[in-house]
Amino acid sequence: MRLCFFTVPVHGGEDAAEALNRFLATHRIVSIDRSFVQDGGNSAWSLCIGYDAAEGAGRPAPGSKRPGRLDYREVLSEADFALFARLRALRKDLAEAEGVPAYALFTNEQLAPMVQNGARSPASLLAIDGIGEARVAKYGERFLEVLRATPDARTVAQDATP
Repeated sequence: MRLCFFTVPVHGGEDAAEALNRFLATHRIVSIDRSFVQDGGNSAWSLCIGYDAAEGAGRPAPGSKRPGRLDYREVLSEADFALFARLRALRKDLAEAEGVPAYALFTNEQLAPMVQNGARSPASLLAIDGIGEARVAKYGERFLEVLRATPDARTVAQDATP
């Protein structure tokens, strides 16, 4: 067993939480010890992750799908998937411009609820799991522009009802 340590600040810790989630998703976890370190505005969670160091433990074989990975073409309607694809393209362009991985902006698991819930405001983005104020401030308006430019099928259906 090997150990990996993470510190996730309570305020502004979205990036650290994302790194932790990526690690957890790609390793076979044996144990997790966590402690809350209370220090006013610098409070944070400290985690010691024990994981299996065996080659490929918890990782998919090359060319295979990860277990539990969603195919959003099957989950979203055709119109919703088209909007999801536009959000992914925007995410890719912004990530390339900043020289960061695309998932550092928003994950697919965060883009899909933007589409499914008809996000149209910063508050609606903040309601999505894992999205914090820092990312909404930095990227939210660009994504909301795309979301607002696409008629929400739920709103169109309500407006058409006599």
